[in-house]
Amino acid sequence: MIKAYLIDLDGTLYHGRHRIEGADKLIQTLNEQGMPYLFVTNNSSRTPQGVADHLNGMGIPADASQVCTSAVAAAEYVAQESPGAKVACIGEEGLLQAIEAAGLTLTDDEPEYVIQGIDREFSYHKLTKALRWINGGSKSLMTNPDLQLPSDDGLTPGAGTIGAAIEAATGVHPTVIGKPSSIIMKSAISRLNLKSDEVAVIGDNMRTDIAAGAAAGCETLLVLTGITTRDNMDSHIQATKVRPDHVFEDLHKLIEWLSQTTSQASKKG
Repeated sequence: MIKAYLIDLDGTLYHGRHRIEGADKLIQTLNEQGMPYLFVTNNSSRTPQGVADHLNGMGIPADASQVCTSAVAAAEYVAQESPGAKVACIGEEGLLQAIEAAGLTLTDDEPEYVIQGIDREFSYHKLTKALRWINGGSKSLMTNPDLQLPSDDGLTPGAGTIGAAIEAATGVHPTVIGKPSSIIMKSAISRLNLKSDEVAVIGDNMRTDIAAGAAAGCETLLVLTGITTRDNMDSHIQATKVRPDHVFEDLHKLIEWLSQTTSQASKKG
């Protein structure tokens, strides 16, 4: 029985600064049902409060405590493995704040870990530093592998593009925290204090959201509001070797299903 949901953001609830039809109603429905949920995003540039502000600005109610970012998951991963570790950061405000909040020590001097996310001021100088840190023995972590990001004026390089440059320079494959890795999903599930099979993942991308949900042992709900469409779904299934448990044309169809599922569960109760 599903007791909570992990909800993707870009492509599922909004496109950039534009809310997807039904996104506000979806959250309203979950709140009316008293169903717990978390917003799970690969975005490492925004803080949880920044993500919540972005959602609220589009009329989607959200609190920072409901947001799980790849930056927070990466910092927590290191803090659990090595509390107080010395960490070098290649990233933006969301990642910097997450590292500090996790009790890690930011440094440029012989770090034990290098955590890399999106960094729109990435340079040859930063690449050189990452090369020397990692070749010197620092563990390499990447918040998320997204190669491209949508923006208001077209695609831009994502964190995965920067990570590819660092991996090419060092020959070291980083530990990936964000989707499609199960690490970020397990981090979110632990915050809910539930088992994986009690949680369902809602997302638009077979290659990230649905693949990560399946890897974590969750039920998966694909909405055709973003990356994965009817036309490319088969190729995405072949690429991921994963098939979603449920597929919905839009958020309104998902809301209908949620209402029916809740009604059936009430009758059984």
